Amino acid sequence: MDFWQRYRAIDARDTRFDGQFYTAVRTTGIYCRPSCPARTPKAGNVTFYETSAAAHDAGYRACKRCLPEAVPGTPAWNVRSDIAGRAMRLINDGVINRDGVEGLAARLGYSSRQLNRILSHELGAGPLSLARAGRAQTARTLLVSTSMKVADIAFAAGFSSVRQFNETIGEVFAMTPSALRATARHHRPSGPAAQSTTALTLNLPYREPFDPGVFDFLAVRAIPGIEEGSSTSYARTLRLAHGDARFRVDYDAGSPGRPLVLTIGAVDLRDLPPLLSRVRRLLDLDADPVAIDGALESDPRLSASVAATAGIRMPGAVDPQELLVRAMIGQQITVAAARTALTQLSAAGSDSLVPADGLHRLFPTAEQIAGHGFELLRGPQRRIDSVRAAAAAMASGGLDFGYGDDLPGLESKLLPLAGVGPWTVGYVAMRVIGAPDVFLANDAAVRNGIRSLARKTDVAAAGPEGALSPDFRELSPWRSYATMHLWRAAAAAQAAARKPSPTEPQTPPQGPTDTPVQVSPQTPKKAIQ
Repeated sequence: MDFWQRYRAIDARDTRFDGQFYTAVRTTGIYCRPSCPARTPKAGNVTFYETSAAAHDAGYRACKRCLPEAVPGTPAWNVRSDIAGRAMRLINDGVINRDGVEGLAARLGYSSRQLNRILSHELGAGPLSLARAGRAQTARTLLVSTSMKVADIAFAAGFSSVRQFNETIGEVFAMTPSALRATARHHRPSGPAAQSTTALTLNLPYREPFDPGVFDFLAVRAIPGIEEGSSTSYARTLRLAHGDARFRVDYDAGSPGRPLVLTIGAVDLRDLPPLLSRVRRLLDLDADPVAIDGALESDPRLSASVAATAGIRMPGAVDPQELLVRAMIGQQITVAAARTALTQLSAAGSDSLVPADGLHRLFPTAEQIAGHGFELLRGPQRRIDSVRAAAAAMASGGLDFGYGDDLPGLESKLLPLAGVGPWTVGYVAMRVIGAPDVFLANDAAVRNGIRSLARKTDVAAAGPEGALSPDFRELSPWRSYATMHLWRAAAAAQAAARKPSPTEPQTPPQGPTDTPVQVSPQTPKKAIQ
């Protein structure tokens, strides 16, 4: 967006752009979100920044009226696969807090000096400033949403001391922590979850519209003891850098604002920022659904599906290594069969938690799978050997991938593995790094979805035959979201085909049932389900 496009957005107070850029006003010394209700400043007094950190570094303070830190994150970090985008994904995951700037630079293959120069040029702030802005945002969320002690919030947000915390809050918000908490009490979540005295409960901001179908996607794949899901909730356990964690997300479509409420039952406070980041990635809460739907509805094959499910989300992953194992096991079998195999594999995890809400187990580590977990798997020996080899590579450190990778990087790391092909890489890219432009052309469910939608759509009315590309390239860079629509269409068609007659007993729907599969020349197509 150029200057005038952004200026028109702030003049219209368009909430779609909140979190995508920040407006700084020289005459007031403050920066705002685009939808700030204050009077639109003169264009000559306005400077736009890509990040709040850049505004901080330029000497501006956050607006007390619109609270620019209380917005969804920018979707650009998934769309961008350059160094700046990859760095932001790692910073949001807490890499600087754990490993410092040198550790971040090493993961990206640059020196810290080069990385500082790149980020300063691209985003207007260096890695330390970007991490500092993230800490301030986490601290603000905890101050206005919880009753945690201020000292606990300081360390949970990643600050090294309470003094540093107080100074940063004062510089960014021009308020003391206590004053910030007192003026924002009305932002605290309400409802049964917020009344718990032992759980940490937060509201998760997102851009409208939001399609809760992401909960169905996760629920039908949930591993008992590790995950639980329904059409409006999802809960699970996971490992983080400093310990084990447990969380639950609930969606209430009937309440004002339709909040997403995150309840954290257990977490080391040092792991709180990366946990928040991973939950947001899991539910794709930083996406720009209006832009995505606007592109997808232009394709006559998808227009009806987009209208019926506005704001579809692309599920992410809270653990990259776990996601690779799940993808390899789920290839060429149904979702139900994959869930059974993963449930058996979960017994390899020797770690267990105090039972709560049915969750008492952690997904096995790569070491546990390579050591003896593979013995619990059933099926072709070749697939079992592939899973074991991949787990051994991850356990030894020979295979290291995650949120800081791009698609070419994932291909170079994963394709050499036995049992990993283009489908696996594409699926991992969609769910781990949030790659928005992946189209799994050889996926059986994708093909089924195309056929299902074609039966309902008069494609010929859109133009001459052949005008629409089979790989949906016209929808770039949002083809991953087109894939989500196709998967859903395939699942709906399969559910309709299996619908019992009036004389047969009815069973509750279980959500999508088609598993994305990888087709190789050696795989008979009729065997793919």
